[in-house]
Amino acid sequence: MQLKKITLLTLLVASATSLVFFSSCDRSGKVSAASASVNGKASANADAENLQGSSEDEPVKKIDPEANIPYEPIKIDTSGKWIVKGPKPLEGAILPDKRIIAFYGNLYSKKMGVLGEYPTQEMLTRLDTEVKKWEAADPKTPVQPALHLIIVTAQGQPGKQNRYSLRMPYKMIDSTLSIAKKRNAIVFLDIQVGHSTLKDEIPLLEPYLKLPNVHLGIDAEFSMKDGSVPGKKIGTFDAADINYATEYLQGLVKANNIPPKLLIVHRFTQRMITNSKDIKLRREVQVVMHMDGWGPSSLKRDTYRRYIYKEPVQYTGFKLFFKNDIKCGKPIMTPSQVLTIYPQPLYIQYQ
Repeated sequence: MQLKKITLLTLLVASATSLVFFSSCDRSGKVSAASASVNGKASANADAENLQGSSEDEPVKKIDPEANIPYEPIKIDTSGKWIVKGPKPLEGAILPDKRIIAFYGNLYSKKMGVLGEYPTQEMLTRLDTEVKKWEAADPKTPVQPALHLIIVTAQGQPGKQNRYSLRMPYKMIDSTLSIAKKRNAIVFLDIQVGHSTLKDEIPLLEPYLKLPNVHLGIDAEFSMKDGSVPGKKIGTFDAADINYATEYLQGLVKANNIPPKLLIVHRFTQRMITNSKDIKLRREVQVVMHMDGWGPSSLKRDTYRRYIYKEPVQYTGFKLFFKNDIKCGKPIMTPSQVLTIYPQPLYIQYQ
């Protein structure tokens, strides 16, 4: 199997095709509650700063569909980590003992994230800087560096196969793996399906997903089940889609005797993930619900509280944008500020 070969001149990256509704900032630097977004902007209600929640925010109980064992309510240990009782991870699992610090993007685009924005050595130096910040902010939690590569990009045009998505060449993955070796980093392959499906896209990546240091990300924002053009509105994944992904990864772990896989699921609105209570947890796969919204810290905190904390699955992630987060005149959140979020995310992504 070969992914479609492309050139820089023919690449139409998602960042260039997305329709973005820019939020307005008032004098306090907050985003209007009416603001919406594509490609990572969070939804409304910027005023909620405290994630501790009231009695109406009590965590729900989860059921393990495979073992039929009820989960205990979500608990926080003394380190602030989110603890979910359920299937015990297999030996070699990265979470919850480490925190992942990932640089996100596409090697063919300077507009899709820090991973492709800078020359390799400069990008790695910047990654080193963020890793050191996190090590200083939380010395008790070792940091696992990561490169998060968008390997299938949503498109504003249908293309020859009417998928509204473009598959990158395998050589991009090879290059990313070579770069990752320089920092003993793990690699995530991220999929923006457009009008395609996870069932069509994930198997094409199997030669790489069988490697112990390669994991998967799926972006609901560009999953256009209603036939819309990617970037015109926010897409959605259902629990059935996520269960397909975890079952596929589970099979690879069992067949190849490799450590558990990580699955990163992007989310910043309610509708992006439907029926989250039906997501199956498996010992071979660690699921991270990743808060993908941008804006000032108050808005990011509220989005995390609304769509991650209120619908817990297993582990949590939090995204930081070097450029978009400062558009309202406020600085990007520091590691120490992120660590005040309830619960503390164990996957941090920088774009």
